[in-house]
Amino acid sequence: QLQLVESGGGLVQPGGSLRLSCAASGFTLDYYAIGWFRQAPGKEREGVSCISSSGGSTNYADSVKGRFTISRDNAKNTFFLQMNSLKPEDTAVYYCNSLPTFLNWGQGTQVTVSS
Repeated sequence: QLQLVESGGGLVQPGGSLRLSCAASGFTLDYYAIGWFRQAPGKEREGVSCISSSGGSTNYADSVKGRFTISRDNAKNTFFLQMNSLKPEDTAVYYCNSLPTFLNWGQGTQVTVSS
């Protein structure tokens, strides 16, 4: 019943943009802080960005500050990651999850930045 599903990934050229979505089912998302994570080939999963339950506080990894924007639409039980000025090093599988207690990790959505 408790599930988060990522979508919106794809292939994009360096400098391009993507908007990732994370849709919740089985629970009301507005009670939880949420975060985006990513895992590149051969590397461990790392945190990218997080947002408080109300949307009033956000945090970003240094590697994405100024390029990515996290947001949420509690009325639609969905949150987003707007990714601008993408770089090849952003290539990874992107995951969303609740904080501080994680649900099971889903399949994620693949983001590939390449010319």
